[in-house]
Amino acid sequence: VQLQASGGGSVQTGGSLKLSCDVHGNTFDIKGMGWFRQAPGKQRELVAAVTDPWSTYYTNFARDRFTISRANDKKWVALQMNGLKSEDTAVYYCGADLVGSWTPTGMRFMGKGTQVTVSS
Repeated sequence: VQLQASGGGSVQTGGSLKLSCDVHGNTFDIKGMGWFRQAPGKQRELVAAVTDPWSTYYTNFARDRFTISRANDKKWVALQMNGLKSEDTAVYYCGADLVGSWTPTGMRFMGKGTQVTVSS
């Protein structure tokens, strides 16, 4: 399973971005998908996740501002981010796993990150 994230960029405070992640390979056994981020000097952390059948989980900073979605066939996972703040600046990574769980820093399969920069 290979994942490829896209959609990062630079945006002003309060703006929006949508991150997308294409998943290649056998997605039939994927049970969980998610987004993580790593800010400079900090450990990678979970942003949001979606597990079978359609359970979603958001960290406190993402709840009410970010929305995770995915394809029924697990071929993509997306993250709509609204109301962006400077502290959201980070490299964002998509992930997938064969179980509906994750470690604090990732899932079994992780894509390369995409940079999100939020400035005032």
